[in-house]
Amino acid sequence: MVRALFPGTFDPIHYGHMDIANRASKLFDEVVMAVYDKPLKSLMFSPEERIALVKEAFKDNAKIKVTGYSGLTIEFARKIDAHVIVRGLRVFSDFEFEFRMALANQRLAGDAVETVALITAEQHTFLSSSTVREIAMLDGNVSSMVPPHVDRALKEKVAQMGEQSLPNALRD
Repeated sequence: MVRALFPGTFDPIHYGHMDIANRASKLFDEVVMAVYDKPLKSLMFSPEERIALVKEAFKDNAKIKVTGYSGLTIEFARKIDAHVIVRGLRVFSDFEFEFRMALANQRLAGDAVETVALITAEQHTFLSSSTVREIAMLDGNVSSMVPPHVDRALKEKVAQMGEQSLPNALRD
């Protein structure tokens, strides 16, 4: 069995992530969507909320499992016996970042875990979680970017956060 790991913060998960994961599930026996708990960036949703949103997104795909993790991704890959780390590429700058990460993982794991990059579908090239969050925080319509349950969660979160959460430049 070939198990693939698709790690990320998924804050929030969007159609671009889902496209990569669903395509990976056609290539590998199992895809583990691993939701990273403590990235070095600001998050909108807690780890538990992000895991729940990702689980809901893939409830109909039995080949995709969802879990949380912390620490080095390559160590988590070893822990779950993943043979492949799946990454998505949207633009050229993604390639440079993912190339460096793949080389670092090779240094740490040797040839035990390979990195496979899937090119995003054309309609998702502009999508990023930060873009989705920003549009949602400005009361924009993200329904074409995220599944309905994520759209609802974003609206609820923005309402909870209120105007105090908006950066100074976005107020008024």
